[in-house]
Amino acid sequence: MKSKILAVLRERGDYVSGQELCERFGVSRTAVWKAIGQLKKEGFSIEAVQNRGYRLVKEAEIYGKYELESHMDTRWAGHPVSFYDVLDSTNLRAKLDAEKGAPQGALVVADMQTAGRGRRGRSWNSPAGANAYFTLILKPDFAPDKASMLTLVMAIAAAVGIKETCGAEAVIKWPNDIVIGGKKVCGMLTELSVQQEYIQYVVIGAGINVGLQEFAPEIASVAACLEQECGRKVSRAMLIANIMRAFESYYELFVKTLDFTQLREVYNGLLVNCDREVRVLDPKGEYTGISKGINNTGELLVELPDGSQVEVYAGEVSVRGIYGYV
Repeated sequence: MKSKILAVLRERGDYVSGQELCERFGVSRTAVWKAIGQLKKEGFSIEAVQNRGYRLVKEAEIYGKYELESHMDTRWAGHPVSFYDVLDSTNLRAKLDAEKGAPQGALVVADMQTAGRGRRGRSWNSPAGANAYFTLILKPDFAPDKASMLTLVMAIAAAVGIKETCGAEAVIKWPNDIVIGGKKVCGMLTELSVQQEYIQYVVIGAGINVGLQEFAPEIASVAACLEQECGRKVSRAMLIANIMRAFESYYELFVKTLDFTQLREVYNGLLVNCDREVRVLDPKGEYTGISKGINNTGELLVELPDGSQVEVYAGEVSVRGIYGYV
């Protein structure tokens, strides 16, 4: 109930009477008073004025479970929320939770990670107080070979959610990096557990650079953060909630066909290198061509100089722009 009360106070922006809260949530005045007290202990500044009620005073974001839940307006994506000040990795925790019976839509969020990971086992710098680190648990009822496409679904959701939150023109560098102004702001890692050819669970983790920060020298030229690009403070809780809302919508379209029939145009519209020359860094040999967007199963179509077309699978292959990261 605390998260619901917080959501009402934020939406109203003015005083809400205790009686209204009692009637809305079917609880006693004492229960409302206790919930308000607990929110105050969490750090929320809530004024109580006799004969007027309660009002949320706008201050710095109190990033945590209640703040996240109060922004979450989805039916299933992002419910329930598990929040941690420090975790080794949200993906690792989500996998443990999924094995213990956590439902589809459960979300693991951390303020800081001590062992964040990216693709191919790369470490992901995850300091406290600056960025959004989260992992969504899915328990789909389809064949394992379809699971890799879910990363692309989340990429669409992240780009859409970022734009909705701060107005920045976020685009996708195939398959799932989110880019603003030619620099990476978000990376993802999808993992799954399969038993007897059935998916036990899928976890999709994302790390988004949000607050102003200094990047390590080796990535400073290709990394950016939302507040730098937007020029203002960005609510991490609102950002995650907006991404969950977008993901829920796009995921439900995906499962209708189990491919990108209904999402291909949306994805390609966000693809930064579509119809541009790219370098394909294939272990078998590097080559260049023109990116033609993805096909219905998420592979990147690249047109070679001789007019033929190849399907590029993510795996160990990287795609770069001719003159840099994108």
